[in-house]
Amino acid sequence: MKTQKIYDIIGIGIGPFNLGMAALAAPLEDLSVIFFDQAAVFNWHPGMMLNDATLQVPFMADLVTLADPTSPYSFLNFIKQTDRLYKFYIREDFYILRKEYNAYCKWVIAQLPSCQFNQKVLSTDYDDAQQLYKLIVEDQRSLEKQVYYTRKLVLGTGTVPKMPDFIEPGKPANVIHTSAYLNTKSELLKQQNVTIIGSGQSAAEIFYDLLPETENGLKLKWFTRPDRFFPMEYSKLTLELTSPEYVDHFYNLPDGKRKQVLSKQNSLFKGINYSLINQIFDKLYELSVDGEEPNVKLSPNCQLNNITVAEDGSANLHFYHTEVEKEFVEQTDFVVLATGYKYKEPAFLQGIHHRISRNDDNLYGVGRNYAIDTNGDEIFVQNAELHTHGFVTPDLGMGAYRNSSIINTVLGREAYKVEKKIAFQTFGVATADESENPLKDILATENLAV
Repeated sequence: MKTQKIYDIIGIGIGPFNLGMAALAAPLEDLSVIFFDQAAVFNWHPGMMLNDATLQVPFMADLVTLADPTSPYSFLNFIKQTDRLYKFYIREDFYILRKEYNAYCKWVIAQLPSCQFNQKVLSTDYDDAQQLYKLIVEDQRSLEKQVYYTRKLVLGTGTVPKMPDFIEPGKPANVIHTSAYLNTKSELLKQQNVTIIGSGQSAAEIFYDLLPETENGLKLKWFTRPDRFFPMEYSKLTLELTSPEYVDHFYNLPDGKRKQVLSKQNSLFKGINYSLINQIFDKLYELSVDGEEPNVKLSPNCQLNNITVAEDGSANLHFYHTEVEKEFVEQTDFVVLATGYKYKEPAFLQGIHHRISRNDDNLYGVGRNYAIDTNGDEIFVQNAELHTHGFVTPDLGMGAYRNSSIINTVLGREAYKVEKKIAFQTFGVATADESENPLKDILATENLAV
């Protein structure tokens, strides 16, 4: 095994968040970084790469713009360099296609030698003598192992598909997660009826994608536990809850209160785009013009409690209607579970588990600066702090803010300006100084009299 140089940051996992950090780190000469991912190439949710699917955030929530609008790794520079800027300008739509975002990320990766794929982190350890983290990394092609040392770690290993507890992995074969949708679609279209379970954007996208097939005889069903197919709230004052001030406010709440607040915020990050809900209704209306009811069934208030296999190999879905308070069974040939994703702690952390802070629920004890180590400035997480930083944790728009905060912490200086106050609202109880003049800090920076 060959020994490598000492890095300031080693990032593990190359999704959009760690990729954004790699892009922001690239121009900083006093910051040495390298990022590893065990996958062969970057592909962002390939199972849901539908042709017309868009991001749920505007294009400015790219990898770098909200931290550095002048960065050469911005989305606008990508479409300029790929001769699509004027087309994008004429399109007049802030919400870019998911396929285009994926192409943008790959374009950035091609310019960053710090991003290394086919590299699996086998273990992590801490060298007390050198005060460094030691990683053993295996090349997935040659199986050669190398040792790397770093002062800081940034964990961006992402989330994994979340399946109901009553589903065994891979069983039954006619039950899939949305992450496998496109890979399974050809088989799915051979069925007589298909059922979608879930209340979010992925469920709606698949339902809309399959709607045209109902004209060819496909019976399409959609069940959701909430009392309606609800839209993701996207009003401007609500969007202020993605501000640094709100993260501060949420972070400083007691654990129990944070859980309570999160339980009431599903419509802020788990709903469906207004435009997609309207498209679905309009398509259903179109299918009903000839006086025939569309070959679909939409049912809210339905909680899925179990799936069993029928004698003919189809699936029996065992539901409980939450308002009527009755159990019932639906039979279907194929099931698509839009049950979301969950964080899975990487096995390679076992060697440094004693350096990781935990709360009473054994979740990471995440600091306000996104550090989880007992010293508070060595191991950072991306998209693993929902319980401490709130519903904005998985939001692409907060990636640049979080990366700026982490980079500034590591360097001990403000390499990237981090906004502290952007909201018109006050989320907690204002201090006397804040009540006196909320513009005091802003005016002071402008050398104006207060």
